[in-house]
Amino acid sequence: MANEFFFDPAKYGLRKSLKLTDFSELRGHNVVDNNKIEIGLDACLIPTRFPNLFIIETVDFFYPLIDDPYLMGKIACANVLSDLYAFGVYCIDHVRIIMAVCDQMTEQERAVVIPLMLKGFQDLAKVANLKAIVQNASVNPWCIIGGVATSLCTSQEYILPLNAQIGDVLVLTKPLGVQIASNINRWRINGGEKWENLLKVITEDEVLKAFATAVKNMCHLNKNAAYLMHKHEAHAATDVTGFGILGHAENLVTFQSREVSFHIDTLPIIKNVIQISEVIGNKKRLLSGLAPETSGGLLICMSKDNAERFCKELAEIDDRQAWIIGTVEAGSKTVHISSDVKIIEAS
Repeated sequence: MANEFFFDPAKYGLRKSLKLTDFSELRGHNVVDNNKIEIGLDACLIPTRFPNLFIIETVDFFYPLIDDPYLMGKIACANVLSDLYAFGVYCIDHVRIIMAVCDQMTEQERAVVIPLMLKGFQDLAKVANLKAIVQNASVNPWCIIGGVATSLCTSQEYILPLNAQIGDVLVLTKPLGVQIASNINRWRINGGEKWENLLKVITEDEVLKAFATAVKNMCHLNKNAAYLMHKHEAHAATDVTGFGILGHAENLVTFQSREVSFHIDTLPIIKNVIQISEVIGNKKRLLSGLAPETSGGLLICMSKDNAERFCKELAEIDDRQAWIIGTVEAGSKTVHISSDVKIIEAS
């Protein structure tokens, strides 16, 4: 497995046991199982004093999911920008970095880890034609990274997530299972009984491949998918993150102007994550669409013909697959995942 996905602290003169995820004890607590908490839209749309000119802005941040600071910075950038891409905004004007430096890190660790995280964020921002600057940095008990992304748009430059139509299909642009793959890689690093039990059904190489696939997807921008939403006349979209595909689909259907429901019959999942989830007791949650994701794909509503063209063109310009995973039907703004949902293993 390529070393590009694995951080070696000793290479930077740090203790070999250093793990970035050790500085994020609140990780996983950002999603609360409480029916009173609503997701809301991916970004805010603010009218300006100028006719037909709007500010679209989002803020997002989280705790380290993986141990490589540089890649974690890239993931944070992709995750922040994704909220605007879900609006079809592919030309973003400004991104500012929000960071909390963990007070449990030594001065030497901060001197290495923080610049690497910033570089990862800034390097991916360059891919989006952005210069990322530090908006705010503070000392905190936990390591946090995220940002604020802003775009100044006309009404032709964004797609309100409100207009799904009966007969549309649902398109997903990244596979599911990234958090499970990332968590299991920590089992691999830490060893112990859980890891030994997992090795009875899956090899270490298969775990490493699943983790590498997860990292590649989390670091990938949804920019081209946002551009193609306009070209292929998308009617609504959201990105799939901490509330899982079911939570975000339920949120999206709630905002629709028509009385529709979503039916999901296919789930693309990173290869070997199903077997992993079975061992760790998370399979039901994964197949129910409740497993949280990080920097996930766009879930898009568009006509079937346009969806097929969208998937084909995304594969050509982005070198990645998208999937038609369901349909938009007449209904009462609910989401149903088939009991015999088809699983596609993505690698």
